[in-house]
Amino acid sequence: MNVDLRLYAVIDPAVAGGRSLGDLATRIAGSVTLVQLRDKHGSTRTMVEEARELTAVLAPLNIPLLINDRVDVALAVEADGVHIGQDDMSPADARLLLGRTAIIGLSIKTVAQAKAAPLDMLDYVAIGGVYGTASKDDAQTPIGLSGLGALVQAIRARDPKFPICAIAGINQSNAGDVIAQGADGVAVISALSLAADPTLAARDLLSGVDAALVRRGKS
Repeated sequence: MNVDLRLYAVIDPAVAGGRSLGDLATRIAGSVTLVQLRDKHGSTRTMVEEARELTAVLAPLNIPLLINDRVDVALAVEADGVHIGQDDMSPADARLLLGRTAIIGLSIKTVAQAKAAPLDMLDYVAIGGVYGTASKDDAQTPIGLSGLGALVQAIRARDPKFPICAIAGINQSNAGDVIAQGADGVAVISALSLAADPTLAARDLLSGVDAALVRRGKS
């Protein structure tokens, strides 16, 4: 499935700026192209309720909703897909459960992972963390722009057009640099959820990403 990664919002109740998830989604829905629900601490029932709250906002606008890690939650709420990490369910098993039309993304942190990723089972990869971030409990050493570029090259050597987004610590000030390294979009958390005006932040960030894509010759 074609996936628009330009502005990929990761919504996490632990980093929601005191707003409800539905309110946050409503504020950014005019600009985001993809949304992921990430809740590392919520129960299964809580995640299902959160996902349905987001679906009520996003589905009428045709904005896909992915669930982080939890294939069972994605199935329960009929989400558009999942984002999985290296230690989660395998992409092949997730595809078997969710079907051919689901969007499945995979986190990539090393060149070895980029070379081993089953691209035929995936719709995109998320490379990172690029910069330091306080939005993740187990954040590792940032790979930086040079690391991002190396991983993009490793993926594109296998498939020149494979969709790639970058994640971690990305905001209006550095999104252009990330796109210049070859990413098709940015996955962001606090740059939107902790902004004083999430609507304006999302609009400005999408504009910056689009401008950077044009500069790179991709529009």
